[in-house]
Amino acid sequence: MKTLTFLTAWLLLLVLCWPLALMALLLAPLVWLICLPLRLLGIAIDGMFALVAALFMLPARLLGYRGAH
Repeated sequence: MKTLTFLTAWLLLLVLCWPLALMALLLAPLVWLICLPLRLLGIAIDGMFALVAALFMLPARLLGYRGAH
């Protein structure tokens, strides 16, 4: 569904302003390459928060608390 929405928006942009649509098509891989390290950083930070949460919950889990899954 996301791809269909993107394609429809791009085709609409192509009809309204074709140079802008071509520029967006050419710059999309560059934007993806710029965003890739930020996604990896976000995954690493999420992992660190999960580790800190697990360390804080360790005493309770050792005493038998399971939490909501």
